[in-house]
Amino acid sequence: MSASAPPVTLTRPPAALAAASFVSSFDRLVVTPLLVLIAAELEVPLATAVAVASGYYLAYGVSQPVWGVLSDRFGRVRVMRLALLGAGLAGLASAAMPALPALIVARVAAGACFGAVIPTSLTYVGDTFQVSVRQRALSDLMGLMALGTALATGLGGVLGDLAGWRAAFTVPAVCALACAVALRTLPEPPRAEIGGLGRHVGAVLRRPWALLVFALAFVEGAVLLGMLTFLATVLQHQGVSSALAGLAAAAYGLGVYLFSQVVKRLAGGRPVWSLILIGGAQMCAGYAIVAVEANLGTVALTALLLGGGWSFMHSSLQTWATSVVPQARGTTVAFFASCLFMGSAVASWAAGPLAGSGSYGLLFGLAAAVAAPLTVVAAVSRRRYGARAPEEDAAPRPE
Repeated sequence: MSASAPPVTLTRPPAALAAASFVSSFDRLVVTPLLVLIAAELEVPLATAVAVASGYYLAYGVSQPVWGVLSDRFGRVRVMRLALLGAGLAGLASAAMPALPALIVARVAAGACFGAVIPTSLTYVGDTFQVSVRQRALSDLMGLMALGTALATGLGGVLGDLAGWRAAFTVPAVCALACAVALRTLPEPPRAEIGGLGRHVGAVLRRPWALLVFALAFVEGAVLLGMLTFLATVLQHQGVSSALAGLAAAAYGLGVYLFSQVVKRLAGGRPVWSLILIGGAQMCAGYAIVAVEANLGTVALTALLLGGGWSFMHSSLQTWATSVVPQARGTTVAFFASCLFMGSAVASWAAGPLAGSGSYGLLFGLAAAVAAPLTVVAAVSRRRYGARAPEEDAAPRPE
């Protein structure tokens, strides 16, 4: 379809798109309260069982550029439906695996398929909303993703205690298959024609601002999503049940939902770099708190603050990514998401030995130490970018 075609007119993200994003968010974090249970049932150390999560995150991230190019060439909806079908089948296979190596392979396949959903959903919003209202639409979508995240960590722990970790993998798999069917009614948005693959990808990778946003996403993924994996395990290490640990970590999803509403109300006329500062400060404070003392209360508070960090900082970086190379938006957002989840995979893998030895204070202290310079660099960079593109520097005012 030509880039000059009339835009799709929407007032909020379509329900089927929101449901698919919800399921993808649920599946991505449902494993966090299950790692201890998986390690116990399969008789492996926790540091080894962490590969179930880190392998998923790595596949989730590495697959993003492929899905981005495919969505630019063949369409957003078509790619999401295909990916959800594969994710559902891989999720059902995960629930049936008898040993850790086979489980890791199945989770890698699920992560690679679910990896298409969130960035393609974001790109769909980028295709169908003007810059002036785009962050508001993204905040709406993030609120629904947050609900999936909250239910994943909370319901995942409850399901793990009551029915076993296999049931927790089955639920999102079945929902993914249902979403693949529901998306058939979603219209394809207009998108620019792309030339050769090398030239198309090169148009993204030659942009210095795009490369900077990708680097920021990698570090953010390491600090936020990579370390988030261990909020439930630190409590389980102390003997807290999977259900309670998962419910404490579920405050993250609540934080994303609540703070995303605050972002919508505070964003009118505010420079985007100031939102990044607010989010980064929340991340630093959260990790500092749990590094000093980890219990049900401090873990829940940290999870809530990390949800705020995601709502303020990540939504700002995410909106930036949708605008930095508009003629190749799908590929750009896919690279952004790839870097985000590769960062989370590297961090969760590297932190596994510290978690296995119970050195959670050091682990979370390092996260706070990295979050501080990330915040400064992201805010200063976004301010400089805004000076070059002032029409995009002010966050949109809610209607």
